[in-house]
Amino acid sequence: PGAGWAPRSRRSLPSRGSAPPRPRAPARGCRDARGPSGRVKYPALTHSAGSAPSGRVNPYALQALANVGIDTSQYTSKSWDVFTEPGAPKIDIVITVCDSAASEQCPYWPGSPVKTHWGYPDPSNELEENKPRAFELTRQAIAFKMMQLIHLPLGSMNAAELNAALAAIARS
Repeated sequence: PGAGWAPRSRRSLPSRGSAPPRPRAPARGCRDARGPSGRVKYPALTHSAGSAPSGRVNPYALQALANVGIDTSQYTSKSWDVFTEPGAPKIDIVITVCDSAASEQCPYWPGSPVKTHWGYPDPSNELEENKPRAFELTRQAIAFKMMQLIHLPLGSMNAAELNAALAAIARS
């Protein structure tokens, strides 16, 4: 899975110590806009996609997100190829999350985004009776790393600094 962010106003960012905004999509990647200096100008929204989409969003994933108040009504199953097509949003950070994605060939991402891997076992491989808990635990683990990401000083980071910070988050 890969993903991207679309611009969002800085006014929507939480102050330190307040709750972060809820993501609009499963937290699998991010995009930010960079100025001429290569510095991140503002945060943006996440998108989610996969290497081999099934044609439907997993109902256990939808339930795990709905349980924490995330509106999933607009989510669709899609290939990460949609982010390489003309007119696709610019992707500056690609985060793969499935353990199997680490060994997959990632597509060419226009603009040479920073890439990192936050590996988790695929919760859909669990026994049926364990799937709700597996999806919830995976959601929590991804949310923990995304909290660290959104609290980075993105406005003052260049690509090398961002890459190092993402690698540190991956190890957390």
